[in-house]
Amino acid sequence: MSSLVIEQGTPAWFASRCGKVTASRIEAVMAKGKNGAPSVTRANYEAQLIAERLTGNVEESFQSREMLRGKEVEPEARSNYAFMFNAELSPVGFVDHPRIAMSGASPDSFVGDDGLLELKCPNTATHLDTLLGKSIDGGYMKQMQWQMACTGRRWVDFCSYDNRLPAHLQLCRRRIARDDAFIAEMEDAVIAFIRGIELKIEELETLAPKAVAA
Repeated sequence: MSSLVIEQGTPAWFASRCGKVTASRIEAVMAKGKNGAPSVTRANYEAQLIAERLTGNVEESFQSREMLRGKEVEPEARSNYAFMFNAELSPVGFVDHPRIAMSGASPDSFVGDDGLLELKCPNTATHLDTLLGKSIDGGYMKQMQWQMACTGRRWVDFCSYDNRLPAHLQLCRRRIARDDAFIAEMEDAVIAFIRGIELKIEELETLAPKAVAA
């Protein structure tokens, strides 16, 4: 396992994950179309990574107003979590998967020796749903399992935070345990996905550039 402890969201961080399968997009790798049809989401992610590998450029993703607010609030959420649970947090950059090249994850923090922290600062309606016991989004669950696959950690504290509510309702924590059987399934899917990317790049590299008409 290698970890580049560089600030997430910086140009160096984007460069460290260029062309790689990441935890935040692992759901796209595993997406299936209806009635066995190819998944558009999976195909689009494959095309994105092919373009990144060929150009070295990472396309910036759209960020909604709520996503931007979440980034602003995240340091406050992290501090409150550390205080409330007396947690020892360590910064994380990009962690490469220990066995599968061109894949990795960027957890929000290491927690002690065994854990990870995944912070979400959603809109109030979503936060209230989490407080009231609604199931965690399936994409987030895959993201956290992939983070554990890459880091070797045993659990992730999934925390939803909203400082627009009274203090005792602002932070909700759920601990997600490592699922080795599901991680193995994910790893097989990622290996196949990356191999598909490599085969398409090999094919593209055989195409001679067309002469530009004078």
